[in-house]
Amino acid sequence: ISPVPPYSREQPIFTTRAHVFQIDPSTKKNWVPASKQAVTVSYFYDSTRNSYRIISVDGAKVIINSTITPNMTFTKTSQKFGQWADSRANTVFGLGFPSEQQLTKFAEKFQEVKEAAKLARDRSQEKIETSSNHSQESGRETPSSTRASSVNGTDDEKASHGGPAEPQLKSENDKLKIALAQSSSNVKKWETELQTLRESNARLSTALQESAASIEHWKKQFSACREENDQLRSKIEELEEQCNEINKEKERNAQLSRRLQELETELQDKELELEELRKQGEVIPQLMSECESVSQQLQAAEKKNKDLEEKVRTLRTEVEESKHRQTNLKTELKNFLDVLDGKIDELHDFRQGLSKLGVDN
Repeated sequence: ISPVPPYSREQPIFTTRAHVFQIDPSTKKNWVPASKQAVTVSYFYDSTRNSYRIISVDGAKVIINSTITPNMTFTKTSQKFGQWADSRANTVFGLGFPSEQQLTKFAEKFQEVKEAAKLARDRSQEKIETSSNHSQESGRETPSSTRASSVNGTDDEKASHGGPAEPQLKSENDKLKIALAQSSSNVKKWETELQTLRESNARLSTALQESAASIEHWKKQFSACREENDQLRSKIEELEEQCNEINKEKERNAQLSRRLQELETELQDKELELEELRKQGEVIPQLMSECESVSQQLQAAEKKNKDLEEKVRTLRTEVEESKHRQTNLKTELKNFLDVLDGKIDELHDFRQGLSKLGVDN
């Protein structure tokens, strides 16, 4: 099926405009804008296939091509935003409407199309069951025209375009978005650093465990060497007693002494390695302390973000109150000017009367 429907086969039954979003495939949480501005979103009915689709095209790019099935559900997540999941496209589509009324009309049309698709599926199953007992021509029935007409929308059902927002409100909204984006970026940065510290802590913990195992291993070797040393010393004493009798025993004693020295040297080296491992183990509490400090900084950043949001809400309220006070002052000033003009006219008439009275006298 081509993304852009041929009008000889598919016809639009309902059209509106909305901002199109798709769920982020990596996080499955965040929304990714599929269009830079509001685009046309339409329901199409294919009479030959007896199917319904939601299609939206932004320039030459098809951003929505979703076939409606009876298992789909359109969910309103806010007053102006709704979403539905498409398992065939392996994504979730989201639509942001200018008004709640347009969202309601789109949701009602989605329910109608869903019921029509269910009816078409039931009829298709009935045709398959009937075709086993009848000819193939009896299985080519199309859905009833009354049902199709109940789905086809009229011009009254088409949603109107939302009016442009005020420039000042749009500018403030953009500033708030930038502030929120910066806050989110900072939070992600701290989360990344925290994750890095956690991974480093895990590696150090593993190294500490390996060091502890190595220490136990060297302790066992040290104990074995000590026992061997004791045995060698005992043997040396025996050889010294027999030194006067057998010269060969003296040579053997010298060899054993050299072996003992080598073992003592190795033992000293192992003790130095053990000391270095202990020093490395002392670094771990410091790293854990740094990890806790980063966690506290992250919490402080989140608190600061909440305070900024509260200040933004307060500033909005103050702006609205200021606008209201300016409107009232303008009204009172206009009334005062009208009264002042009247008083000036009365004073002018009174002066002319005085002048006339002076001339008469």
